[in-house]
Formats: sequence, structure tokens, C-alpha cells
Amino acid sequence: LADSVVRTRSVEMSLSKNERTVELSPFLKSSPSVPLVERLLDECSIEFPFKRTNSAICNLTRDGEHVRPHLHKGRVLAMLTSGGDSPGMNAALRAVCRMGLYLGCQVYFIHEGYQGMVDGDRYIREATWNSVSDIIQKSGTIIGSARSKDFRTRQGRLKAAENLLKRNITNLVCIGGDGSLTGANTFRQEWPELLGELVEKGRISAEKAKQFPNINIVGLVGSIDNDFCGTDMTIGTDTALHRIIEAVDAVQSTAQSHQRWVLFIFRMKVKYVSFVIEVMGRHCGYLALVAALASEADWAFIPEWPPPADWRDILCTRMQQAREQEGAVDRDGNPITSNMIRDLVVDRLHYDTRVTVLGHVQRGGNPSAFDRLLGSRMGAEAVLGMAQLMI
Repeated sequence: LADSVVRTRSVEMSLSKNERTVELSPFLKSSPSVPLVERLLDECSIEFPFKRTNSAICNLTRDGEHVRPHLHKGRVLAMLTSGGDSPGMNAALRAVCRMGLYLGCQVYFIHEGYQGMVDGDRYIREATWNSVSDIIQKSGTIIGSARSKDFRTRQGRLKAAENLLKRNITNLVCIGGDGSLTGANTFRQEWPELLGELVEKGRISAEKAKQFPNINIVGLVGSIDNDFCGTDMTIGTDTALHRIIEAVDAVQSTAQSHQRWVLFIFRMKVKYVSFVIEVMGRHCGYLALVAALASEADWAFIPEWPPPADWRDILCTRMQQAREQEGAVDRDGNPITSNMIRDLVVDRLHYDTRVTVLGHVQRGGNPSAFDRLLGSRMGAEAVLGMAQLMI
């Protein structure tokens, strides 16, 4: 599992005389004598990311120290996925679960997102090492995800806090998008007030409230939209791009078979049928922009860069079709829809025009290698970061 931590790495060195090899990895499977390792280090001019001790070599993780097992034995950790699912969430769940167990924590799954936290009982189940076996390649999330109206209310969050305290859960990893992380932050801010109200109503004891005065929450951005500030890539974006390109390539092949002109995504100079491709992303145009670049789009609409006022004339003059990204607007703030673009091309150019809405196919399918690795790394780092807050 430590291999999934961002800052761990493996180093291989060999002596030229006898071809002996020493492998230094997060879990040192075979270790030759320390003098041999010391001699190898002395012969190398490269600085390696580990430190020497009298008996072993400790690998770099967060602070140059090996991650010691059972460091937080007795702590309780829970995780949930909320909002729209994204490929790679299972990889993150796997890493959070196993890193938590490695550190000695008692780990829980909260099924069906925030709604499961509100409902409690069978929705909050203890996780084991085997609970997350054979899931890294699966799409979606094995513990379910749901949008909860109850959690948006004060009484819903009060019930959620009570359910967590029943199991002594005060360390929470939330995997989701903007709304999910906003809800987590609200829950964290209200925690002291929720404790006070629970004590006042006699639903928990004053001793329990004093024992758990704070809740630690770490958020992982699981969203295909890649719309979180300060994050290069969110979990699921890479896989969604693969799905989009696959769909676009399929549209291209059928257009070529019928000797038609796919005007928006591809410019194939045959006859006059246009295709408008609509992708997800809400108010973030990342998927639309990158997919347009990767598929030789002739035109793309994204909310961050509204087109000029005469975009209709420009589009028709260049005999190009455009795709709409959800949330795209013109410079006056008016929405630009895929049907609007289709009607424009039909009315002015008299081209047979089709609208293709990819929809939830972008979220489906097995996660890419990048998203599996990203989810694993982020999940492990989430637990290590939270470990610093555990007292």
C-alpha cells in the first residue's frame, strides 16, 4: 500500500564485480548486510531519498521517515462518497481503507453518501482489508452515492452527528465534488453547536461531547469536471476524457461511412451533415476544451470564454458547427444550447444536423491507469494528513 503514497519510490543498485543487487522499496523484501548497502551508497554519487540508520534504511514518505504501522491504534475513521460518481473513487476508497487499517484505525464505510450518515444503522458498516479487494478496476463507487436533502437541513446534520458519535467517529474522509465538500465544511463548522444541542436534548452525554469536541474532515475531489481551484486533475477527469474521445471517434467513423460532413468536432470535407457533441462539466469547460483539442474540433463553446457577439455569423461563414458545453454562455450571459446551434446551422446553411448528448457515459467504464493511481495516492495522503490531526 505504501507504494501508492506520492513520495515513496524504489531504488535499485548493483555492484559491477559480482552483480549483486540491492532493492530499496517501501517494504524491504530482502535486505543484504548493512555494510554492503553502506558501501554501495559510498560508491554512488547520486543522492537517494532515504536516510541511514544503524540497522536499516528508512524510506522517504512525508518527512523522510518510514510510515510506522499501528501508529494510531484505537482511532476511528469513516469514509463516504457523495454526489455524482467518478471513475477512480474505488481506488481512493481502497487506499483510505487500507492505509487506515495499516495505521491501526478502526475503519467504517458510510453507504449512500450523506443520506447514509443521516439514516445511520445499516448504512454505517465496519470495513476490513478484504472489503476493498478487487475493486480498483471498477467504475463508480462500491459504497454508493446519493444527494441528500435531509443533510441540507439542521435536523439532518444533527442526526448525522449523533450517528457518528455512536461509533466514536470523529475522523471523516469525504470524496465528492463541490457540493459534497461544501456540505462537509458546513458540518465541520457546526460540529460544536451540534454537540451542544445533542447534550441539551439528552441524546448524548456531556462526557461524550467533551471526549470528542472536534471532527477532522479531509476532502478528496472526485469529479469528472476538473473544476476545483488549485487541483491539476480531479479523480475521474482522465477517464471521462477517454470516454469522450471514444464516443467522438465513433461518431467520426459513422459519418465517414455515410460520406457526411461532421462539422463541429471533425472537418471531413464530404457532404453536409453536422454533429453537435455535448459533454458534461457544468460551469467548467475543461472537458469540452481538452476534448476539442484532442479530437480536432472546429468549434467549442466553454463558459470561461464566451464567444463574440457575432459568433453566429462567424460560425456559418466558416461552415463550421459548434459543440455546447453545459454552462456555456454568450458575452451577455445568455445560455448557448446545443439545440440552438443545430437550429442555426439548419436555418442558415440547410445542413442536416444531429445533436449527440454523451450524458452519463462519460462517468462510466473502467477507470484509466492515471485515475487508479491518482485515487490511490490521494486516498493514502488523505489518511496520512488526517493522522497529523489525530490526538
